[in-house]
Amino acid sequence: MTESKKTRKSRIERDALGTKDLPADAYYGIQTQRAVENFPVSGIMPVGEFIWATAVVKRAAAEVNTELGLLDKRRGRAIIRAADEVIEGKFHGEFVVDVYQAGAGTSHNMNANEVIANRAIELLGGTKGDYSVLHPNDHVNMSQSTNDTVPTAMRLAAVRMSGCLIASLRRLEVGLRRKARSFGGVVKSARTHLRDAVPIMLGQEFSAYAESVKGCRLRIQRECEGLKLLGIGGTAAGTGVNTHPRYTKMMIRALRRLSGIRGLKPAPDMVEATSSMAAFVSFSGALKTLSVELTRIANDLRLLSSGPRTGLSEIRLPPVQPGSSIMPGKVNPVMAEMLNMVCFQVMGADHTVTMASQAGQLELNPMMPVINHNILHSVKILTNAVRAFTERCIKGIRADRRRCREYFERSVGLATVLSPALGHEETAALAAKAEAEGLTIRELISMTGIFTEEELDALFDPARLTRPQLGAGMK
Repeated sequence: MTESKKTRKSRIERDALGTKDLPADAYYGIQTQRAVENFPVSGIMPVGEFIWATAVVKRAAAEVNTELGLLDKRRGRAIIRAADEVIEGKFHGEFVVDVYQAGAGTSHNMNANEVIANRAIELLGGTKGDYSVLHPNDHVNMSQSTNDTVPTAMRLAAVRMSGCLIASLRRLEVGLRRKARSFGGVVKSARTHLRDAVPIMLGQEFSAYAESVKGCRLRIQRECEGLKLLGIGGTAAGTGVNTHPRYTKMMIRALRRLSGIRGLKPAPDMVEATSSMAAFVSFSGALKTLSVELTRIANDLRLLSSGPRTGLSEIRLPPVQPGSSIMPGKVNPVMAEMLNMVCFQVMGADHTVTMASQAGQLELNPMMPVINHNILHSVKILTNAVRAFTERCIKGIRADRRRCREYFERSVGLATVLSPALGHEETAALAAKAEAEGLTIRELISMTGIFTEEELDALFDPARLTRPQLGAGMK
């Protein structure tokens, strides 16, 4: 290969450790290349929202530094234009550093600095890699450190992605409440300890599911507020070294406008914001709580739909695909199973976030990349899983009213309604006798003549049995 051909295909860049060949058309630079070589771990690249958030921070910094007179207008405008292109979704393929990388996310930060710098150099008429025109560290990273830029981008990305998750949870909640209204008159037996219990309406069960989802949604919304306290301007250790006194205030104002996220504020203590990952632990905890509740709901639906002949089969889940490669006609609760698996993944991710967050030392937590990856991945898969579960499972659920009524009538738990009139001991004896002789509670009590048929109708009225109304129908 001749030198001219080699020059066309590659370029040489230099840093403090020496030189490296890079693809001539690459927008990333030597520090990114070193990270690619050092961390061939998972093949997982940063999600688009994190790239967006990083570019928003870089754009805001260029704007503020230009306004403060720290960055000349010509370079400032070029950085702003280049960052805008990344914000719009261009050059995301140039963000090539594995999510498991150098501590604190320095490699990701430099990846962004180099991509934006080289695009800005192009806009200024220069050649990629000619950092005498515009430098990744001196100009794109001006007034910044990885230690305040990366956690700020993490917070912006998590809040932005949470908007989609919250919307998915609202749709799930609406879907469950619609089913609750539809099933409002479907009486069945409740079960505690997986044993017969007092009567309940199927609609009450679904209303409870909706309320659980609502509580999780509100919890996530509250934790998002903690993520809106930004340590930008704290630079390396939270002390604000190498920044203008007005920089943080102006950055917060710019980030509100550029990100569209309301409520962004400077952290009350920049050193704490640089060293502590507590806000991410709390947010991840809210995702874990959601996963626990969704797992419980999904498992209930799997149990209630078990059968169709040898299980409970009180509800029918919509058939979305064949369930077996060997058993013809078998249909499985695949959407609930999928949701289970996603929730298990999120619970594990929360443990990773917890361990990584406590692993910080003194003024910095170097484990931010793995915290960021697990949180954003959890938000993404929960958003998609909840959306699919709502559309392809919840909306199509049907009740088997006959089966529910049969379980209601045969439940030994019906004996509970006799306790106020007969006392606990006598009622327990009747329940045991009904179970031993294979009779329903009503059949057995009818044989005793304690109540008239009219009194029994009132006593075992499903509407009365599923709400507080002590004494109605009693002698």
